[in-house]
Amino acid sequence: MKLLNYESKGSAQVGFLREGELFQIESASSIEDLLSLGILDKIKLKEEDSKREELNKVRTKPPILAPDKILLAAINYKTHSEEQKNPPLTEPYFFTKFRSCIIGQNDPIIIPKISKKADWEAELAVVIGKRCKYVRKSEALSYVAGYTVANDISFRDLQFPEGWPQKLNSLGQNWVKGKALDAALPLGPFLVTPDEISDPQRLRLALKVNDVEMQNANTEDMVFSVAELIEYLSSGLTLLPGDLISTGTPAGVAAFSGMPYLKDGDVVEATVQGIGTLRNPVKAE
Repeated sequence: MKLLNYESKGSAQVGFLREGELFQIESASSIEDLLSLGILDKIKLKEEDSKREELNKVRTKPPILAPDKILLAAINYKTHSEEQKNPPLTEPYFFTKFRSCIIGQNDPIIIPKISKKADWEAELAVVIGKRCKYVRKSEALSYVAGYTVANDISFRDLQFPEGWPQKLNSLGQNWVKGKALDAALPLGPFLVTPDEISDPQRLRLALKVNDVEMQNANTEDMVFSVAELIEYLSSGLTLLPGDLISTGTPAGVAAFSGMPYLKDGDVVEATVQGIGTLRNPVKAE
């Protein structure tokens, strides 16, 4: 099932897509409503009972609008470790972003006045469907509501101290300034339920800037699988419906590939197999 948050005639709506056509789900106004009501896996998607919408006439919104938690895995692809000349992590490492980072399909990525090194990171993102804590890896995927595409926008001149990597900050990277500024987490365009993603560890992931491919990998390259990340996070931390877990990025980011950083007027497209393509223009503040 492919779900879409959207706005039609000034009203917030949620719908499902079938063969390129959009149908409204009248029992809720967002995917998060479906999750909070506990009816996501119970709704019956019948075209004949649903209002048909013209997909090209609605405004697509992020599939998750106000998660309680946004958790992102750092250096969770072997190729990304290699391009940084770091050994693979022995346990997951997470940082966070804020709701103000979230933007949707076709919304602009903002390069702030204080940064000249805005970077991209295509990622598979996971949305939690049921409250859980101390989840075993073997059961972890049963708590997943669905999957979407994320782009972890990073501001490298703010993330790393001046003179890095020769010079290091004793407190580590500046995760807030380097990762969590406004419009730094494009998300979408759809939430795809697990019945359409048989194995989240066998998905092609790619990113283009102005139609030039920068990243091309497979989620099988993850250091820690989706199930292992959920097991790790839920140990002592209660995960709630709508919580967002982004699972890391492969090699090919500007900071380590030598490719130019993002600039005003660029167009970034992040794609995950089975989900879709997340497209965002870039705008300088």
